[in-house]
Amino acid sequence: MTIKKIIAIASAKGGVGKSSITAMSALSLADTYKVGILDADIYGPNQHLLFGFEDHKHEIVETPSQKLLKPLIVNNIKIASMGPILNNNKAAIWRGPMLSNAIKQLIHKTEWGELDILFVDMPPGTGDAYITIANELNIDGVIFISTNNKLSIHDTIKSINTCKKLKIPIIGAIQNSTYPHNNDEKLVLSHQIQQITSIDFNEKIYNMNFNNTFLESLNLKEIYENIIHG
Repeated sequence: MTIKKIIAIASAKGGVGKSSITAMSALSLADTYKVGILDADIYGPNQHLLFGFEDHKHEIVETPSQKLLKPLIVNNIKIASMGPILNNNKAAIWRGPMLSNAIKQLIHKTEWGELDILFVDMPPGTGDAYITIANELNIDGVIFISTNNKLSIHDTIKSINTCKKLKIPIIGAIQNSTYPHNNDEKLVLSHQIQQITSIDFNEKIYNMNFNNTFLESLNLKEIYENIIHG
């Protein structure tokens, strides 16, 4: 496989819209670039749900040397996730080594092909998944997602410190509003972390029901094009 850029979308706090923003980021580029999503949230995969693939399963492709997982493809986006592997209501009650092995399988046993950019939808927390991703992938940068809530900011700072320890380059943060309120106040995570953009609350995002015009209004494509060509 040849992947030009790998961007992790992360937050230690769950429920801040990380998976939705990962999906929108991929969609903003899919009409121009070869895009993939690695859903690294093994315990709570969501990408197959966001893209309406609840009842689909990954196919297995046999090559002369190995068996590979065929990614789900929607809107020209290649998606690898534990969601289509596990039954819809089944929980992955696994210890750290099994979690790490599942992430490695999704990385190395998926038929990614040629990609301009791969988005990694990171799980909440700062545990084994971060270490495995850092060891197995050459991450070009991480973008943190946070609301302006005190608890979200506190947990996201933990993610920032984790990535610094793992020497993952930090691109910046996106402030996301998960409920209607004034989004004028700038997100303060760290004097060293720039706020890339902010996204106001919108029911279209909640329901993944939006068109290209709405995506363009978020200016995500311009952000990632600078990364791809930078």
